[in-house]
Amino acid sequence: MPEATAPQRNVQVLGIDAGGTMTDTFFVDAEGEFVVGKAQSTPENEALGLIASSEDGLANWNLPLDQALPQLKTGVYSGTAMLNRVVQRKGLKCGLIVNAGMEDFHRMGRGIQAYLGFAYEDRIHLNTHYYDEPLVPRRLTRGVIERVDMFGSVVIPLREEGARQAARELIDSDVEGIVISLLHSYKNATHERRVRDIVLEEVARSGKQIPVFASTDYYPVRKESHRTNTTILEGYAAEPSRKTLQKISTAFKEHGTKFDFRVMATHGGTIAWKAKELARTIVSGPIGGVIGAKYLGEVLGYKNIACSDIGGTSFDMALITQGELTIKNDPDMARLVLSLPLVAMDSVGAGAGSFIHLDPYTKSIKLGPDSAGYRVGVCWADSGIDTITISDCHLVLGYLNPDNFLGGAIKLDRQRSHDAIKQQLADPLGLSVEDAAAGVIELLDSELRDYLRAMISGKGYSPGSFVCFSYGGAGPVHTYGYTEGLGFEDVIVPAWAAGFSAFGCAAADFEYRYDKSLDINLACDAPAEQREAASRTLQQAWDELTQNVLEEFKLNGYTPDQVTLQPGYRMQYRGQLNDLEIDAPLDKVDSEADWLALEQAFNDTYGRVYAASARSPELGYSVTGAIMRGSVPTTKPRIPKEALGSETPDDGAFLGTRRFYRKQRWVDAQLYLMEALNPGNRIAGPAVIESDATTFIVPEGFETFLDEHRLFHLTQT
Repeated sequence: MPEATAPQRNVQVLGIDAGGTMTDTFFVDAEGEFVVGKAQSTPENEALGLIASSEDGLANWNLPLDQALPQLKTGVYSGTAMLNRVVQRKGLKCGLIVNAGMEDFHRMGRGIQAYLGFAYEDRIHLNTHYYDEPLVPRRLTRGVIERVDMFGSVVIPLREEGARQAARELIDSDVEGIVISLLHSYKNATHERRVRDIVLEEVARSGKQIPVFASTDYYPVRKESHRTNTTILEGYAAEPSRKTLQKISTAFKEHGTKFDFRVMATHGGTIAWKAKELARTIVSGPIGGVIGAKYLGEVLGYKNIACSDIGGTSFDMALITQGELTIKNDPDMARLVLSLPLVAMDSVGAGAGSFIHLDPYTKSIKLGPDSAGYRVGVCWADSGIDTITISDCHLVLGYLNPDNFLGGAIKLDRQRSHDAIKQQLADPLGLSVEDAAAGVIELLDSELRDYLRAMISGKGYSPGSFVCFSYGGAGPVHTYGYTEGLGFEDVIVPAWAAGFSAFGCAAADFEYRYDKSLDINLACDAPAEQREAASRTLQQAWDELTQNVLEEFKLNGYTPDQVTLQPGYRMQYRGQLNDLEIDAPLDKVDSEADWLALEQAFNDTYGRVYAASARSPELGYSVTGAIMRGSVPTTKPRIPKEALGSETPDDGAFLGTRRFYRKQRWVDAQLYLMEALNPGNRIAGPAVIESDATTFIVPEGFETFLDEHRLFHLTQT
């Protein structure tokens, strides 16, 4: 955004995206104006990177940190710390109580967990499969005698003395958390809650402080492995992350803030770091970008959006169709199957910091998935790494300004990149350094293009029906490459692309969500009394979930009258494998007419997501789950709208020329300062549009237009 001139500002909202490479901050004032800050991530102490990024952003408003932070009303955090903790298996020591005879099911896991994250060629070869160490080892797992069947009927009563013995043994083993997950407890929670109470009594008797997590209190949903894994995450990873978030909140309070940070959750809303279900924040950064794209689409009228986000470590993709997100209920993450509502995304380990490896035998190039993270590449003398990265190729090819990385906070050395690429890549392949680096970029762009095409066509759509949003710190560098030839309706790069995920955090609702599995099956000609009974069953689940939502908001100082509730449900035609998530058209249901309204809402949504001709009401309906969301109003960023001016940029925006290499030749590219460009400006390639936080490449054969909302539209000429 252009530098503001107003002497007084009322800063209201802070959005944060703490990525593996960079930490982005996004400040919004009372008028909806915003600025973006960027700094290197500091994994050893995240607060340091957050403070540095905040200072960078507020400098655009000439505001010192200690003056701006006391004005803030709220802050939203997103990051990958919890996910990294699970991937690295560095969580707390937890104990697990399950049914007697089922003590090994967590260790065995689901078969799919043996190859999650593998490329196709490894998935089909059994000798490459392996199981990770379980989050809870077998020696800390105990079984209790009881059994509830799949219908919720008690088959074997609970033997309470066995539960007490299990609790005592785990407490004596010095566990830091105890998880309880019994078969079919989502249908009948009586036994699991009694075991929970017994464990709490034993913990109190021991005099220790050990949190207890019963799956029915957190994730009362079907699929035992998914539910158990997710509940374990609450103790194993969420509790340590809660302490990290508390430290961040404390660090900002030392600079004057008066609030506790909220965290971006997997379902697309934000929750407090004090929330009970903190495991649903396990992946939050990429979610912010999708929510930002949805918000931008709602304001500007874009219905179908292909989201593409390139950072230092990954390429994340998602689709928004007819203004709606797809929510997965049983995603996989960190090679675990989980029971979390997650905005459907596809991710691959390919970013600007991805390492480049050359197979010594086949001479084939492999990109990632390992990454330099915040250390950028060989080009940064202080990085301590010697393996070349995508950023080293960018520098050699002239895409990046070595003196303006992060606004000059880090100085890059082009010669270091040149020498490393020559030794590790160019000489072994018999190529020039430039051709080797350009080949890597073309390979990366080709792979990303294929991923994007596959995601869209695999869901039955054509790219021509979508607008592609490209963002992330490295997104604008590669936009032309991975969108070329796909035929998108439009390709858009926001001027604040580098902080777009943080923008999404600031645009997200303060929202809690609870889910519960149901089994309601009705034929298409079901009698009125069955429809009425189904309505009452669904309403009973909504009432239960409503209490959970209101309790969460109560912890944050909100009364029930301040919370807007939105019930929902998951429905499918009977016999189908996949359901759809639907926002209920009614606040309450208790009659046949209400049930018919639910069926109609499902049919309408099904026709939009798939096709009207694919609707099959003659099969009858199944409701597989109840959903309750609650939200309170928040201040959101205002999308800029400025008058369109001349197509020719002002002289002050022109910085001269810089050579970059593409298609086996060097060209003199026009160099522009992004912040100095005005709406209406049109720039034909070859050109480089540079800012402190990112670089937008417009090669020969392309041109870009900056609209009144400060969105760059990239087209092929």
